[in-house]
Amino acid sequence: MQDPIQHAIKPGLPIDKSVNARRFRLETLIPYLFLLPALLIYSVFLIYPMFDSLGISLTNWDGLSPKRTFVGLANYVHIFEDPVAVLAVKNNLLWTVVMLVIPTILGLILALGLNRKFSGSTVFRSVFYTPGILPLVGVAGIWSWMYDPNSGLLNTLLHQVGLGNLAQQWLGNPNTALWSVMAAAIWQGLGFPMVLYLAGLQSIPTEQYEAALIDGANPWQQFWHITMPWLRETHIIVVTLGVIGSFKVFDLIYAMTYGGPGQATQVLASWMYMQTFQFYKAGYGSALTWVIALISLIVTIPYIRVMSRRSES
Repeated sequence: MQDPIQHAIKPGLPIDKSVNARRFRLETLIPYLFLLPALLIYSVFLIYPMFDSLGISLTNWDGLSPKRTFVGLANYVHIFEDPVAVLAVKNNLLWTVVMLVIPTILGLILALGLNRKFSGSTVFRSVFYTPGILPLVGVAGIWSWMYDPNSGLLNTLLHQVGLGNLAQQWLGNPNTALWSVMAAAIWQGLGFPMVLYLAGLQSIPTEQYEAALIDGANPWQQFWHITMPWLRETHIIVVTLGVIGSFKVFDLIYAMTYGGPGQATQVLASWMYMQTFQFYKAGYGSALTWVIALISLIVTIPYIRVMSRRSES
């Protein structure tokens, strides 16, 4: 009996591989065709503007005229000569330190407290996280009313408790304006690190604490030798996102103080906005933008490495 395979494949008959080749090319090309619309949108609205702004930062363009005069790195050099830009960098650094220390510590404390099972724990979690989902302009309006020197809640309470001598124009005093805005930012941003730490705490195996109790470890020893090591990656994420957010801060500053009084609350983002859209110095504003982007990129690298290791594991 003749083998059916030998019967199907006749000697000397050429095997047509073009169909399989075309099918392979089509299957390889289809995923890229689906990605093409998103890639085009991403390129038009992000990649092109990004590189265009880099080119603008090397010119003295006013943002309106068709002519762009190339000035090289003059705008970047001018940043170090601009006293307001130097002050903005200092304010950004101060903002970063405060916004890392206070919300991080308070968020961890709240997470430790709310990680326990008790009646109403979900309600408390929602209460502390709610300010984080409010629009920043709305937060600025609430706290600007609280700081109002005549009818604001803060000065009213100070007068009622006999501390009226401490009442002042909180947003109108160069010595207190930045700290006042940071208080609003802490209130608004406290819920985010709290949620991250809650997620980190809930991922710690309970067997770790049970073994520690058997070995006679007290609560502090459990916190230092179990909780903190297990939250290492969470610490890195909280710190990285906090630094990036601190150098991008704009909404609260612009809505509450407009960079004043006397440039006392200027940060890099607000100064960049004013230079670009008020003083029509698009080249200098773009240079400030790239300084912010460079700082954020440097800070983001450890975050990316940690997340990559987590994905691999």
